[in-house]
Amino acid sequence: MSSLKDLLNQIETLQNQVSEVRQKEVGEAISKVRALVEEYQLKASDVFPGGKAKAGAKKTGKVAAKYRDPLTGSTWSGRGLAPKWLAGKNKADFLIA
Repeated sequence: MSSLKDLLNQIETLQNQVSEVRQKEVGEAISKVRALVEEYQLKASDVFPGGKAKAGAKKTGKVAAKYRDPLTGSTWSGRGLAPKWLAGKNKADFLIA
């Protein structure tokens, strides 16, 4: 039966081996990719269409106000938490025409 110390040493050895092999394989992969890019004269936009935007990223803009407090002139778009001046009141009474 192996001791804890032996097992920890084995883990460390294996982690070092994984790191070395990964570094070697990543280097080989990069070399292959660079060779293909050079051979076919590719640009980044050919390989990664859509620029630098992340897939699934949504662009959100400002939303027009839907509600206005007649006393202070404060507005609310209807998104997020309702403001305190609207709490317990009918939203329809504060709609902006």
